[in-house]
Amino acid sequence: MNILKPTQLAITTMLFLIFSNSLFSQKLTPKNRKTEPDHTIYSKIIGRDYQLYISFPKNYSTKDTITYPVLYSLDGMYTFPVIKGIRPFFERDTEDFILVGVNASNFKYRNEDYTTSIATFDEERNEKRNATKSEFKTGGAAKFLESLKTEIIPFVDKNYKTNADRGIRGASLGGLFVAYCLVNSDGYFTRFGISSPSFWWDNEKLLNQAVAQFTENKTWDLPQTKVYISVGGQEEKTMVPTMMKFSKYLENSNYNTINLKWQIFDGESHISVQPANLRKTVYTLYGKK
Repeated sequence: MNILKPTQLAITTMLFLIFSNSLFSQKLTPKNRKTEPDHTIYSKIIGRDYQLYISFPKNYSTKDTITYPVLYSLDGMYTFPVIKGIRPFFERDTEDFILVGVNASNFKYRNEDYTTSIATFDEERNEKRNATKSEFKTGGAAKFLESLKTEIIPFVDKNYKTNADRGIRGASLGGLFVAYCLVNSDGYFTRFGISSPSFWWDNEKLLNQAVAQFTENKTWDLPQTKVYISVGGQEEKTMVPTMMKFSKYLENSNYNTINLKWQIFDGESHISVQPANLRKTVYTLYGKK
């Protein structure tokens, strides 16, 4: 057996350390893969910026006269990459549409933009959202809808090959906002994706308004409209019953222009349900007949 002399051992050890360091130094540093918006729009109505993320059907071309429906997805920084990422897997089975992710310049603004009435600060709920009382502004849904109709969507229509077939989807408070758009619908949107809607907001004020409207109005003068509502089976205790109440009253109204589908995802939480919901929303609202 050969035994290394002290000098040889020292040299061997040094070479090993140098070689090992060389190996580790070759490891690559992870890249910051931030999704960058295609456009930033300043809303004069609200007084802040909104970011737009846009994805097109594979055959989209500026050289023809074909126009496309548009799906506006709220919280676009988070939802846009998911829908865009799975898009190649469902394009064969769905209509062609333009996807637009809409995102406020700061996540905290969703509390204001998506809520349909002014409510008091809820310490327990907002601790989870890292929202402080000084940041907590609510009841801005009407202004946000006005901004969508008169600033954001007209910008998209002016610059891209869109048509008047518009869809909108949102989750949680965003789901509350989309339900608000439906309840106050004038035909501007004809496809609604309502995920895990926060109908608990302001003592279920919007939910009660919807129930009264669906009960009292036997007809509803709307163009053909698709609605998909869903919730996770393991969400907070109020989420499933309120979603079911909204869906059942709308279903029982039998409006002949509304095609309603609703779903409970068993075993899914408020967060884990979102990827499944995004996929199912696209299939339900844009699936080929």
